[in-house]
Amino acid sequence: MPTPPIETVLETCLYVDDLAAAHSFYTEVLGLRCVEFDAERHLFLDLEPGNLLLFLATSSERGGDVRGQEIPPHGARGPGHIAFMMSAEGLELWQATLRAQHIDIESVVDWPQGGRSIYFRDPAGNSLELAERRIWNVVEEEPAE
Repeated sequence: MPTPPIETVLETCLYVDDLAAAHSFYTEVLGLRCVEFDAERHLFLDLEPGNLLLFLATSSERGGDVRGQEIPPHGARGPGHIAFMMSAEGLELWQATLRAQHIDIESVVDWPQGGRSIYFRDPAGNSLELAERRIWNVVEEEPAE
């Protein structure tokens, strides 16, 4: 029997050195909903669908125990990258919002296949991108009637 196709990304993670600063930035500036916060280990954010996990690199390198289940060690050092998908109209509004919050926009890219994205950094130095769906040929779903 063939294996079923992978559906989508359920979770992805970035590593930070200050969870309190990350909590402020991701919930207050970006408006993401906090699902779980442990000041010594992690911040979990709802992306609907999927989740963004922010870990202290030093704590995730040790692995852990969740309700008697072992979580293997993982982690990375240095800045990571994630792109958040949105509409062209949303992208324009976010550019103004980030500037109003005094967050430097490092780059605005008009992609050859169509679409635009903007790049900026979180407090830990991770590269964040807000991008139109069409840079990866993702088609917007028609609204249900």
